[in-house]
Amino acid sequence: MHSRKSLAAAAVSLLALAALPPASAWGTALTHTASSHVSLGVPTQPYPSLASCRQTVQHETYSKGVLTVATDDPVYEPWFVNNTPSNGKGYEAAVAYEVGSLLGFDHAQVKWVTEPFDSSYAPGPKRFDFDINEVSVTPARAKVVSFSISYYDTTQSIVSLKSGAIVKHHSPADLKTYLYGDQIGTTGLAYIYAQIHPTREPRIYNTLDEAVAALQTKQVDAIVVDTPDGQYMASSEVKNGVQVGQFPSTGEHYGLLFSKGNLLVPCVDSALTTMTSDGTLAKLSKQYLGIYNSIPTIKP
Repeated sequence: MHSRKSLAAAAVSLLALAALPPASAWGTALTHTASSHVSLGVPTQPYPSLASCRQTVQHETYSKGVLTVATDDPVYEPWFVNNTPSNGKGYEAAVAYEVGSLLGFDHAQVKWVTEPFDSSYAPGPKRFDFDINEVSVTPARAKVVSFSISYYDTTQSIVSLKSGAIVKHHSPADLKTYLYGDQIGTTGLAYIYAQIHPTREPRIYNTLDEAVAALQTKQVDAIVVDTPDGQYMASSEVKNGVQVGQFPSTGEHYGLLFSKGNLLVPCVDSALTTMTSDGTLAKLSKQYLGIYNSIPTIKP
């Protein structure tokens, strides 16, 4: 589980595929800036076709002929299974292999490396082609790394104790009356201020663990955290914890993470666009992420 979010931007729109020049010309023919992926949610130019990508990407990767994919260690279900990304099981593992396949890499040509979550979006060169690790796309991060379009749109959710009044009383008016706790700089805290507008000032902690401890000892009534983390928190970290519900999406999403300006981004976006339009992402979500899809939606 990662305490890692800051308010992401608008939801991603799909664009039609179009042929573009070879990879050597992408730097000038296609500009994927921070604003194109974060502020607007769409690139500034059409994506290259998958056919043209398959002819060029294997010469543009970190290691020639190999797609190097990074994630953390350990990794957890339902994003990965048995802490083994190479088995292709789990939502993120399956997404990575499908992207690779659409770009012309077979299973054996996908190589996994370990990259700690917090260092993945640090400035500087990367020793991978892309990182897949539930990284929310934020304007701050997009200043120093590049992101793909969304491969998973996440939501915020409420975690409380089963004995808490919020479990049964969580109308928009009710939600304003509770005392919330959260980690500084998270999207959960931003959501509390921007959407819930509580009458009492939230208690802010340096770490999410501290917020969890405050909830456990009833110093706060609830925590707002992204839905995947909230499910893990309620089931594994908070004794007698419960995930009350999830809020409608505000556009926060996970993106594949690249070194800044990586020329592979347009082709990966083409692959993700295809996976959206042909139903692959929806199929994988249904297969692996039912635990999140079944959480009831409530209004802030």
